[in-house]
This record gives sequence, C-alpha cells and structure tokens, in this order.
Amino acid sequence: MPKARIVVVEDEPAIRRGVSDALRLSGYEVTEAPDGAAGLTEGAAAGVDLVLLDLQLPKRDGLDVLAEIRRTCPTRPVIVLTARGTEDDRVKGLKMGADDYVVKPFSAKELLARVEAVLRRTLKPPAEVKAVKVGKGSVDLHRREVRWPDGTRHDLSETETALLKYLVVNRERAVSREELLNRVWGIGTAGLETRAVDMHIARLRAKLKDPAGDDHQPEAIVTVRAHGYMAGPALTVRVEAVAAT
Repeated sequence: MPKARIVVVEDEPAIRRGVSDALRLSGYEVTEAPDGAAGLTEGAAAGVDLVLLDLQLPKRDGLDVLAEIRRTCPTRPVIVLTARGTEDDRVKGLKMGADDYVVKPFSAKELLARVEAVLRRTLKPPAEVKAVKVGKGSVDLHRREVRWPDGTRHDLSETETALLKYLVVNRERAVSREELLNRVWGIGTAGLETRAVDMHIARLRAKLKDPAGDDHQPEAIVTVRAHGYMAGPALTVRVEAVAAT
C-alpha cells in the first residue's frame, strides 16, 4: 500500500518544488497544482489523503478552493500554507474547515511534522477483512479461495484478493478505477490505461458467481456509471480495525 497521496497547491514555482521534493523524500506521493483552478480539480480528486493549499492563488482564490473542497469532500484534510499570518486570517481559515495553518516562511521539518500530525488524526486505521460471504458461498481471504456449497472452489490471485478487500472495506461508496490503480496496484495513473482494472473486475465477478446458477443471487460487484465500482449486495463482510502501532 503506498504512503499518503498529497496535493500541493502553490503558485510560486520555487516554493511548490521545495515542498513537493521534501514530501517525496519522505515517501509521500505528490501531485502539484500551480493555481486555484487546477488545485480544486486535483484536491477534490479520488484517492487524495491531504491537500496543502496556498491562499493567494491565480485563477481561483484559495479560500474559494477550500470552501469547495469542504463541500464536495467534507472529510478531506487541508493544511493552509500562506503568507497571510494575522490572527484574523488564521481564524477565518480554520473556521472554513482548514485542519491546520502554516505561515510562510516555514521549514521543511516543521511542515513535515504538521503533515504527519494531521494524517495521524484523519486517516482511518487500516481495516482487516475477517470474513466475506458471497450469496451461499464464502471467501477465505487468507487462503485466497472462493468456496461454494457444492464443493466448487476458485483460487484468487493476490491482486484479486486485494481488490476484493478494498471494495468491501470501502463498501459505502463507489471507488474509481484511478483510485483502485493507486491503492491496490500502488501506482500512479498518469498515462496509464484503466482496462487492467476492468479485466480484474471481470475475472473476480466470474469467481464470485454462484456455480449452481442461482439467478436470484444479487450482484457481488456493482458498476457505478461514470464513477467506478463498489461492493454489491451479495457480499456480507465483517471488518475489524487494526490497532495503530
């Protein structure tokens, strides 16, 4: 699983490069945005764990970007990076939903400490899938095996198992193909085709289909048009949060 994905929204190239380089050296995946319009697009994208947001931006003001991210992604953490260091400015940013406020100039060491602190507070602990039932069958995730009452068994690949786990842990929402590439395969999406995701989903669906030909079995994996995939009503899961170490 890759480390957190962070979007850096900053119009000053030297500052943007310096912040991004420090984050990458610490193991984070970083996407850069040079203005407010690009910042909103990247900051509200699926799979983003944290946004570092300057306030004085071309094309769209940083406070507008913050307000829109809060509207569309209410739980997404945002750290404001700005030269606006007055008490009124800090209070306004925090009241609008910023998780932290870092005033320029700042050191890389301070920024990384703030990033780590916010991510510790906001990222959900990983969840371990303990059991998965699919219709009348069951999935043994440790053995990577689907079992049916008539004795039929299907082996799951490591990727298919990870894909199923990710969908059921995030079963309350549709997960985009891009997010699956990032979170399951551990790779960025720039220049990559998402057909690999579709092919794995098709194979996984076939293995989760009742071999007895039960026409009444609900879907195990649902396609959500223009969004991606989500765990369907055929899947019954039990998850347990893993204690942080």
